[in-house]
Amino acid sequence: MSVRDIITAAAGAAGATEANYIEDVFSTYLYTETSSSQPISNGIDLSKNDGLVWLKARSGAAGHCLFDTKRGTDNLLDTSSTGANANYGVQIAYSSTGFTAPHLLASGTTMASWTFRKQPKFFDIVTYTGTGSAQNIPHALGSTPGMILTKLVSGSDVNGTGGWGVYHRSLGATSVLELNSTAGAATDNWYNANPTSTTFQVFGNDPHSNRSGGTYVAYLFAHDAGGFGPAGTDSVVSCGSYTGNGSATGPSINLGWEPQWLLIKRTNSTSDWRMYDIMRGLGVAGIDWELYPNGSFAESGPMGRIAINQTGFQLTTSQAVMNASGGTYIYLAIRRGPMKTPTDATKVFAPVAYTGTGAGHAVTTNFPVDLTLLKGRDQASGVEVWDRLRGPSEYLLSTSTNAGGNFGAAYMTDSNVLFKLALSDGWSNYSDYTYGSWNFRRAPGFFDVVCYTGTGTAKNVSHNLGVAPELMIVKVRDSTGSWVAYLSALGNTQYLLLNAAQAANALTAMWNDTTPTSSVFTVGTHPTVNASTINYVNYLFASCPGVSKVGSYTGSGTTKQIDCGFAAGARFVLIKRTDSTGDWYTWDSSRGIVSGNDPYLLLNSTAAEVTNTDYIDPYSAGFEISSSAPAAINASGGTFIYLAIA
Repeated sequence: MSVRDIITAAAGAAGATEANYIEDVFSTYLYTETSSSQPISNGIDLSKNDGLVWLKARSGAAGHCLFDTKRGTDNLLDTSSTGANANYGVQIAYSSTGFTAPHLLASGTTMASWTFRKQPKFFDIVTYTGTGSAQNIPHALGSTPGMILTKLVSGSDVNGTGGWGVYHRSLGATSVLELNSTAGAATDNWYNANPTSTTFQVFGNDPHSNRSGGTYVAYLFAHDAGGFGPAGTDSVVSCGSYTGNGSATGPSINLGWEPQWLLIKRTNSTSDWRMYDIMRGLGVAGIDWELYPNGSFAESGPMGRIAINQTGFQLTTSQAVMNASGGTYIYLAIRRGPMKTPTDATKVFAPVAYTGTGAGHAVTTNFPVDLTLLKGRDQASGVEVWDRLRGPSEYLLSTSTNAGGNFGAAYMTDSNVLFKLALSDGWSNYSDYTYGSWNFRRAPGFFDVVCYTGTGTAKNVSHNLGVAPELMIVKVRDSTGSWVAYLSALGNTQYLLLNAAQAANALTAMWNDTTPTSSVFTVGTHPTVNASTINYVNYLFASCPGVSKVGSYTGSGTTKQIDCGFAAGARFVLIKRTDSTGDWYTWDSSRGIVSGNDPYLLLNSTAAEVTNTDYIDPYSAGFEISSSAPAAINASGGTFIYLAIA
């Protein structure tokens, strides 16, 4: 029997379920307080599995509220306090899709929640009774813990010196921290010996970990233990350390994967604990809003201290709290998801048509959005391009060669909100004007976003698509430059321009005549893709069975069916002629893909929507090109590329 079989059997015997992907065991979910409790659907099953829910107000000063399945639904702990289990007459409820958040604060308070599900090689919860002398506490992490948090929840010292004890593998068993304190590491024997894959040891009569007769809870985090992904070999949590260099270009930490959540603390001096996540702005542009486990403070930011990348994160400040020269720091990092290849296109793509209000309002979807394109339908306007990795307020225009701008017309905010619109922006929210938007979630085999800095010499750039991209769209962010597209159907010697109607051209300097792989893409020396010190963004797409199809066809001038392998037709279609001039045409189901006229918008043009044409029609396996389609879509003998999403 394999290790995975043993884990599965043990999970079944305990009434739990096995999870192979980070999205099944961890979630950041943002919401806003209402006048009552509210269900939070984050996809984490805590009805059959133990877990921890950590809540914190963002917009106001309030303590942290930690609930877990071991201590009862009405007992909460606060990481900024030494206090015992508290019961304020509120309860949390767990479900197969998340939890019901108790009403804690005033309506309108913005909240962050982090859910950690018990799973071997990721996270475990243990409760035990202190003895006052050294004892080994069994755990089920299935690997050696990288970090342990212990808290006295009842006992004689619980409201005195019973703070949050922290063990971290980078410090060792005799150097400890307090999660509720800004103090640096101290020499003490709270833990006495380094943990093993089956136990951790607590020592003496110390209230942090082992006061005689005290009741304790311990939260254990794995370190680079594998156990996840399709093969069960990928790690999803890392507990490491770095030494600061005092420079604005700080240390670069290689995790081997892109993080979505970080906890960082300086250990050789006084400093707050700092917590970041991608839902609150952690990305490449310094939009890193901080929360502090040791304090009740409201969220602070943007701080400009951290930038994440495809393989880890880098410090981007010389401030001593994060990067003092010679300063020592520990971190806990959790991998970005999803890790699972999608099978349902509605979980990773949503076309949304809406009407502007002239006042702030939100447009919603049923998944966290990583990329949004939006355009006015009944007016001339550019196509705005927003993505979470670049930050919630940096936009680009697919209709322009301009550098990125920042005017706050859209924000990726709460987890149940697609984007928020400015009070009255003509391109996205004039009262009674109509708009169309296309919204994508990053997922293996479907879509990825990569930001990188050019070097001026041909280079490989890592990505996390998991398969070789078939469509890539690159744009320089901080200077003028065209949008350059790679298509596998054209090969690695040719390119298209997204902001223009021109035919494909050949140029070695674009892709260095090198085909992308499942882990890297190559850029040549052309400044539109790789000028020295200039920043770029790349959007990568692939054919995902039953979800998306990147393909090509030869025009016939007559009705033509395009088989994408779908079961219920395409909800989005993008077409571009490559052997001659032709616009980038887009259709989607929210505006109508029907047997009659189908409105289209152009990604390379500011023109308003065209509504009186019937160029494509529904087809269950993909889409149909009608006999009335023009040469730019179906010229006999012409060559065309397309992206279709089910």
